Order: sequence, then C-alpha cells, then structure tokens
Amino acid sequence: MPEDVDRIIVDNLTHRYGSHLALNRLSFSVRSGEIFGLLGPNGGGKTTVFRILSTLLKPTMGRAFISGIDVTQKPGTVRKHIGVVFQSPSIDLKLTVSENLHTAGHLYGLKGKVLQRTVEEMLTRFGLADRANSLAETLSGGLRRRVELAKALIHRPGVLLLDEPSAGLDPGARRDLWNYIESLRESEGVTVVLTTHFMEEGENCDRVGILDRGLIVAIGSPSELKAQIGGDVVSAQSREPEKLRESIRDRFGLEATVLDDAVHIECRRGHEFIAQLVEAFPGRISSVVLRKPTLEDVFIQRTGHRLSQESSR
Repeated sequence: MPEDVDRIIVDNLTHRYGSHLALNRLSFSVRSGEIFGLLGPNGGGKTTVFRILSTLLKPTMGRAFISGIDVTQKPGTVRKHIGVVFQSPSIDLKLTVSENLHTAGHLYGLKGKVLQRTVEEMLTRFGLADRANSLAETLSGGLRRRVELAKALIHRPGVLLLDEPSAGLDPGARRDLWNYIESLRESEGVTVVLTTHFMEEGENCDRVGILDRGLIVAIGSPSELKAQIGGDVVSAQSREPEKLRESIRDRFGLEATVLDDAVHIECRRGHEFIAQLVEAFPGRISSVVLRKPTLEDVFIQRTGHRLSQESSR
C-alpha cells in the first residue's frame, strides 16, 4: 500500500458501556507506514479504541477500517492484517521463547520449514536467539515484551497495534522497544498504532491524537501541536493562585490555567514576561518557572486539567 494511502480509517466511532459514553463520534485516519499514538489519561477512551481496532469489541455506532476492511463486518479477515500486543502479557510463561513463537505461528497457519525459518528470523530480529530455549517466566519485563512483539509479527502483518507498550518497563527497555518499533517502520513499512499516557512516547510518534473523555481534542505531529501553545509556558507559584490568575487577566489580558497551586501562562518571550509579572505583583509570587511547551501543555490547554489526573477505566 503506498505511503500516502490511509491504512486505518475511523469514522464516527461511538461506544457506550451502559450509560457511560466511552467514545463520542470519534474520527481519524492513519497513513500507511506511520507511527500514530493515541495519547490520553486512563478513562479517556484509548483502550476502547484499541479493542475495537483489534476486533475484540463491536462499537455502538460508527465504523472502522483496516487496509480497507471493515473491522466489524469481517473481523477474521482483519486479524490476518494486524499484529496485536496487549498491555497485559499474553505469552505462556511455562513455554520457552521458541515454543511461544511456534505456537503463535501455528495459529496463523504456518508450519514445517516455513514456520521454523520464520521463528528463527524473529528470534534474530528481536535479539532473542540466545534465549530461544529459556522459559518465558525467567525473562525480564523487557525481554518478555520483545517476545510479545515477535509473536504479534510472526505472520508479517501490515499493521501493529500496541496497548500501553511501555507499561512496567524500565527506561532502558523502553528505549529498546522504541528502537524495534522504528526499525519495523523503516525496514518493512509497518503501520503502528499505539495507546499511551506517557508524554515521551507521544513525542516519538509521527502524529498523535490527544484523546480525552471519548473525544479527540487535538491531532497532529508533536511539533505542530506544541507550536499552537504560542512560545513559552510560565508557571507562577502563589498562595492565592485563583486571585493571581484573575489579576493576570485584568493586567495583561492573558488567560491562564490554575493547576497544583500554580498559575500557568502561555506567552511569547517568556523571559521578558517574567520580569513584568514579578514587578506587577510583588509579594504574591513565591517562585516562577520558564519552560518550553510539552504535549501535556497542549492537553491542559484543550481540556483544563492534567493528563495524569483522570480516574482509570
């Protein structure tokens, strides 16, 4: 499929769990060969999207297509085109690494020399050849995640779906995981869709859709989204943050957000604004921090709350 073709299309996707609206008319597309992240808090709807795309859940309304195939109408066909790595481990801990891969290959109809050759390729690709005969239960979290990836790719799908792939991994294992993800895209053109609540993972994606309470509140490349903030972020700590926020609006005409007893202001030339701020409100500000915007600042701008403060679902 050419790179400029949409590999995944989500159209008006809506889902309810009883009276709870988990997804509200969600629409987005993912280009072939793209690494696309769904970034948002627990409870925002990411896992529901993942379950629908991986054919585990039928939406209440709307449609989703992978490689032009309706995931609801032809789930069996879709499964031939996708590899899935769940947040919860799916490898059999009582089997060896090689046995886990052989079992996965059998499920996709591989056998004989083709299966053996494919398993050997996967063991080499993911740096598992020296652990082929090790029981999965003896592996570290990072090595187990490599086995999960190898299983998901045993049938060479064009789309890889990952649900919170870095959950529970140490920083080194996270870096290794991302190296494998990027190499898959570069060497084989695999389209990757992942869910995450880690901002640094969102930064690694070609594009991200920021999801909150069942809605896409922003979508674009990380650099495009951060550029919308307007330059710098100034955070002023105060004993009376709400009053300070109102004073800043009245004095400078700037809308600010109060989070964790600090007033967050988006502005250009933040280093100059800090001097004006401290001079305008002597004694009302205990500390000031200047930084460049992050994806969490984009999330705060669009939702009014932190990415990390939602309850889980």
